[in-house]
Amino acid sequence: MYNPQPALQSTGSLGAATGAVAGSHVRAGNEQIRELLRTFGLRTSLIRLKVIDALHCADRSGRGIGVRGVHAQLEQLDIPLSFLSVREVLKRLCAEGVISLGNDKCYSLNPQARAVLEQSGLR
Repeated sequence: MYNPQPALQSTGSLGAATGAVAGSHVRAGNEQIRELLRTFGLRTSLIRLKVIDALHCADRSGRGIGVRGVHAQLEQLDIPLSFLSVREVLKRLCAEGVISLGNDKCYSLNPQARAVLEQSGLR
C-alpha cells in the first residue's frame, strides 16, 4: 500500500515556498494524520495525507492556505497531482468537517481536527 515516511523538518530540501508555510515547526507525522482520518471516518490516501500535512503546517504558522498553495506544496514534494484533484480533496475534507473554507478562499483545520493532530502528537 503506502510506504510511510518519517516526519519532515521544514528546513529540509522542500524549497523556500514549503519552508515559508511550515515555519520552524515539525511537520505532522503520517500516523497523526491517519488517526485524524479515522476519527472522521475517512480512508487514508497519499493525497489526503499530504493535503492535511500542508494545512497543518499552515495552521501552525497561524494562517490559512488556498488551493493553489496546497497544489504548489505538493509539486515541491514531486507528488504529481492535478490542480483539480487537489481541489476535489479539499472540497471532500471540507464536506466531512475536517477543514473549513474561509471568506478569503483559504482552508484551515477545524478545531476538532486540530485537537486530534495535537493529541496524537503527544503519544
